[in-house]
Amino acid sequence: MTRGPLAQKFWESIPPERQKEIEKRAARRIAEYQNLQALRQSAGLTQRKVCEELEMTQGNLSRLERNSDMLLSTLQKYVAAIGGKLHLTVELPDKAPISLTGLGDLIEPTSSSSE
Repeated sequence: MTRGPLAQKFWESIPPERQKEIEKRAARRIAEYQNLQALRQSAGLTQRKVCEELEMTQGNLSRLERNSDMLLSTLQKYVAAIGGKLHLTVELPDKAPISLTGLGDLIEPTSSSSE
Protein backbone atom coordinates (compact mmCIF):
# COMPACT_ATOMS: atom_id res chain seq x y z
CA MET A 1 0.00 0.00 0.00
CA THR A 2 1.35 3.43 -0.95
CA ARG A 3 1.34 5.99 1.82
CA GLY A 4 2.46 9.59 2.04
CA PRO A 5 5.39 10.40 4.35
CA LEU A 6 3.19 11.44 7.30
CA ALA A 7 0.93 8.42 6.96
CA GLN A 8 3.96 6.14 6.65
CA LYS A 9 5.47 7.61 9.83
CA PHE A 10 2.19 7.08 11.67
CA TRP A 11 1.89 3.52 10.28
CA GLU A 12 5.37 2.67 11.50
CA SER A 13 4.46 3.88 15.00
CA ILE A 14 1.73 1.23 15.23
CA PRO A 15 2.81 -2.09 16.81
CA PRO A 16 3.30 -4.89 14.23
CA GLU A 17 0.49 -7.04 15.74
CA ARG A 18 -1.93 -4.13 15.37
CA GLN A 19 -0.74 -3.50 11.80
CA LYS A 20 -1.57 -7.12 10.94
CA GLU A 21 -5.06 -6.77 12.46
CA ILE A 22 -5.68 -3.57 10.49
CA GLU A 23 -4.45 -5.13 7.23
CA LYS A 24 -6.59 -8.22 7.80
CA ARG A 25 -9.69 -6.14 8.50
CA ALA A 26 -9.00 -3.92 5.48
CA ALA A 27 -8.59 -6.96 3.21
CA ARG A 28 -11.90 -8.36 4.47
CA ARG A 29 -13.66 -5.03 3.79
CA ILE A 30 -12.18 -4.82 0.30
CA ALA A 31 -13.31 -8.38 -0.45
CA GLU A 32 -16.84 -7.55 0.75
CA TYR A 33 -17.10 -4.45 -1.42
CA GLN A 34 -18.36 -4.86 -4.92
CA ASN A 35 -19.53 -2.13 -7.22
CA LEU A 36 -22.28 -2.63 -9.78
CA GLN A 37 -19.82 -3.49 -12.53
CA ALA A 38 -18.34 -6.28 -10.38
CA LEU A 39 -21.84 -7.57 -9.61
CA ARG A 40 -22.69 -7.65 -13.32
CA GLN A 41 -19.45 -9.42 -14.14
CA SER A 42 -19.97 -11.97 -11.36
CA ALA A 43 -23.40 -12.67 -12.86
CA GLY A 44 -21.59 -13.43 -16.14
CA LEU A 45 -23.31 -10.64 -18.07
CA THR A 46 -21.98 -8.08 -20.52
CA GLN A 47 -22.93 -4.42 -20.53
CA ARG A 48 -24.67 -5.03 -23.85
CA LYS A 49 -26.97 -7.68 -22.35
CA VAL A 50 -27.87 -5.48 -19.36
CA CYS A 51 -28.41 -2.50 -21.69
CA GLU A 52 -30.95 -4.53 -23.63
CA GLU A 53 -32.76 -5.53 -20.43
CA LEU A 54 -32.83 -1.96 -19.09
CA GLU A 55 -33.45 -0.39 -22.52
CA MET A 56 -30.60 2.12 -22.13
CA THR A 57 -27.45 3.00 -24.00
CA GLN A 58 -24.09 1.52 -23.07
CA GLY A 59 -22.83 5.00 -22.15
CA ASN A 60 -25.70 5.48 -19.70
CA LEU A 61 -25.12 2.03 -18.20
CA SER A 62 -21.44 2.76 -17.77
CA ARG A 63 -22.27 5.99 -15.91
CA LEU A 64 -24.81 4.12 -13.78
CA GLU A 65 -22.23 1.49 -12.82
CA ARG A 66 -19.83 4.22 -11.65
CA ASN A 67 -22.52 6.22 -9.84
CA SER A 68 -22.51 6.08 -6.05
CA ASP A 69 -25.79 7.98 -5.59
CA MET A 70 -28.95 6.74 -7.26
CA LEU A 71 -32.62 6.11 -6.64
CA LEU A 72 -33.50 2.82 -4.96
CA SER A 73 -35.83 2.09 -7.86
CA THR A 74 -32.90 2.43 -10.30
CA LEU A 75 -30.75 0.13 -8.18
CA GLN A 76 -33.59 -2.40 -7.89
CA LYS A 77 -34.08 -2.42 -11.68
CA TYR A 78 -30.35 -2.89 -12.25
CA VAL A 79 -30.17 -5.77 -9.77
CA ALA A 80 -33.25 -7.38 -11.36
CA ALA A 81 -31.66 -6.98 -14.83
CA ILE A 82 -28.67 -9.04 -13.71
CA GLY A 83 -30.96 -11.69 -12.22
CA GLY A 84 -30.86 -10.66 -8.57
CA LYS A 85 -33.10 -9.32 -5.85
CA LEU A 86 -32.38 -6.25 -3.74
CA HIS A 87 -32.72 -6.46 0.03
CA LEU A 88 -32.09 -3.51 2.34
CA THR A 89 -30.83 -4.04 5.87
CA VAL A 90 -30.31 -1.38 8.52
CA GLU A 91 -27.65 -1.96 11.16
CA LEU A 92 -27.91 0.19 14.28
CA PRO A 93 -25.40 0.16 17.12
CA ASP A 94 -26.17 -2.52 19.70
CA LYS A 95 -29.24 -3.72 17.74
CA ALA A 96 -29.91 -6.74 15.59
CA PRO A 97 -29.97 -6.00 11.83
CA ILE A 98 -33.38 -4.86 10.58
CA SER A 99 -34.56 -5.78 7.08
CA LEU A 100 -36.61 -3.05 5.47
CA THR A 101 -39.70 -4.42 3.77
CA GLY A 102 -42.35 -2.79 1.65
CA LEU A 103 -39.96 -0.60 -0.34
CA GLY A 104 -40.03 -3.02 -3.26
CA ASP A 105 -43.82 -2.79 -3.31
CA LEU A 106 -43.48 0.79 -4.53
CA ILE A 107 -41.62 -0.37 -7.63
CA GLU A 108 -43.62 -1.85 -10.47
CA PRO A 109 -42.13 -5.10 -11.80
CA THR A 110 -40.47 -4.85 -15.20
CA SER A 111 -42.48 -6.62 -17.89
CA SER A 112 -40.68 -8.02 -20.91
CA SER A 113 -43.91 -8.56 -22.84
CA SER A 114 -45.84 -5.77 -24.53
CA GLU A 115 -49.34 -5.03 -23.38
